[in-house]
Parts: sequence; structure tokens; C-alpha cells
Amino acid sequence: MAFRRRNKSYPFFSQEFLIQNHADIVFSLVIVILIGLMFETTAKTAILFIQPQYNVTTLSPEGEVTTYLYGWKDCATILFYFFITIILHAVVQEYLLDKVNRRLHLSKSKNTKFNESGQLCVFHFVSSVWSFYVLITEGYLLHPSSLWENYPHSHLRFQVKFFYLTQLAYWLHALPELYFQKVRKVSRKAMGTGGALDLTRVGLVLLFLQYLSELGFHIARLLYFTDENHQKMFDLWAVSFVFTRMTTLTLMFLSVGFGLARAENQGLDLEMGNFNTVLIRMIVLLLVCLTQSWLLWKFIRFQLRRWRELRHEQAVRKKAATKQPLRPLKRDSRKFGHPHLARS
Repeated sequence: MAFRRRNKSYPFFSQEFLIQNHADIVFSLVIVILIGLMFETTAKTAILFIQPQYNVTTLSPEGEVTTYLYGWKDCATILFYFFITIILHAVVQEYLLDKVNRRLHLSKSKNTKFNESGQLCVFHFVSSVWSFYVLITEGYLLHPSSLWENYPHSHLRFQVKFFYLTQLAYWLHALPELYFQKVRKVSRKAMGTGGALDLTRVGLVLLFLQYLSELGFHIARLLYFTDENHQKMFDLWAVSFVFTRMTTLTLMFLSVGFGLARAENQGLDLEMGNFNTVLIRMIVLLLVCLTQSWLLWKFIRFQLRRWRELRHEQAVRKKAATKQPLRPLKRDSRKFGHPHLARS
């Protein structure tokens, strides 16, 4: 399965060979793991890479409920979906973004930014829809108090744990992709960090808000690359960015500052995943405030610099238009003639 059109052939196991064929190599590893499911001797090992581990079945009034814990075996599952994200990255690049790039004829710098926004646009769209579906089905949006009740939230439903595993796989896959794409400078990527204090439910809400805001930004940038007159989407993204920062602060103070402070199980218990102490809560709230304040400060500075540049450009254009000298009329000597020539 070839994801890229190859114009040159490089020696095996060379740097250029790995960069050019990394999607094919990873695809072969995925096929090997899937083939392992077909044989009884290797099925137990192969299932570690595909299915989340540490499942616990408990009895409830509704029947048997299966939840999942986390442990070192989850690294194998993350590794498998790490391979899957590399393959999907190559598929989106080859069959979607490259075809659009050939029609737009962008410069090299704009082409790199277009590919980055295209990849992140797909990821943020899928993740925002997926996280919103999990929030609705789990009932976290209809019952906001469930975000901090029954803490700690170490027992996860299947879709919640699978969502977090795939998120870790995607953001880990971004590191080798920088090498495969020969990227020298790492661009800024804002990612909402959830799950602090083992609050996985609050983390879902924060990731949903962050991905929705980032989706608007990358859609605006894609529209700008197709037509530079499309700048209204950046204004919508600016509103969503500020709203996301304010909502993050409010939600963290509500869940950590008030919700966990009134919980019965106060104390530190690493085995149960309980980090509900006054010191840890204060540290987490301080880090959240500093992080969100720093993001807002950078955003305000960027907007002010952009506003000054626009005003400067408008002033230069207006000044050039008012001080433009009048062009003298060119007189044709054959029509009007020179005074001495006219007398003759």
C-alpha cells in the first residue's frame, strides 16, 4: 500500500528511506498484529494492542456494569493506535490535502501551514464530535454535578477510556511526524489538558471546548489560504477563544474549588487515585489560572499588534492617495506645435 508517489529510490534503512516509507512500514506492523488475532497462540498477545485492558465487572440495580481502570498494559494499546494515526495521517495528506494543494498553487511556507491546518482540522472535528457524543451519552452535560460527584473517577466506561487512549496516541504520533516531515521549527499547538486530579469527566468537557475553538481557528486559516479576503472567521474564532478561556476557569473553580472541597473523601490515596487535598487543589487551581492568563495575554498582544498593523497600513494608503502628484498633460508638438514653428 503506497501512500506517496516515489520519484527516487533510497537505500534500505537510510534516513530518507524511513521518511519516505514510514506509512508503509507502520501499515505492515498493523497487519502483523491483526494476523496475530487469527491464531490461538498469539491471540492473547495481539488483543493487548487492540482492546483496552483492566476491565472490572460490578453488579448494579441495572445489571452488570463493566468499567475500566488504567495501567502499564495500556501502553501496548496506545502503541497500536499510534500506528493507526500515522496511517490515517498519510491517507488524509495523500488523498485530500495534496490534491487541494495542486489546485491552489501555494508558496512553500503557505503550503506547510495549509497541510498543518488541514490535518488538525480533521482531528479537531472528529475529536469534538466524538467528545460531545460521549458527554451526551454519559449524561455529564445534563447533570453538571456529576462532573465532580463520586470522586475519584478512576473507573472509566469503555468509550471514555478508549477516547483518552486515542487522544494520547494522536499527540504522541505528532512527535515522529515532525521528523518524517523534516520540520525544523515546532509550531504552537494549544491542547486543552484535562483529567487533572483524576477528574476525567471534567477533562472531557475541557477537551470538547478546546477542540471546538481550535477547529474554528484552522477552518479560518484554510479559508484565508484559499482567499485572503476571508477574514471574518478569525473574528468568530477570537470570540470562541476568549469564551473557552473563561469557561475553563469557571469550570475548574466550580469542580475543584467547590465540588471537591465539599467531598467526603478528603486525603491522598495513590492506589485509589484520590488526590483530594487542600494543597493539591490550590496548586492545580494556581496552574490553571497561570496557564489561562498566559494564553489570554498572548492573545491580547497578538490582537493589538494586528490592529496596529492594520491601522498603519490604512494610514499609509490614505497618505499615499492624498499626496499623489497630478500628472502634467503631455502636449503633442504636431497638434499644438512650438511657438516659433507655428509662425513659420
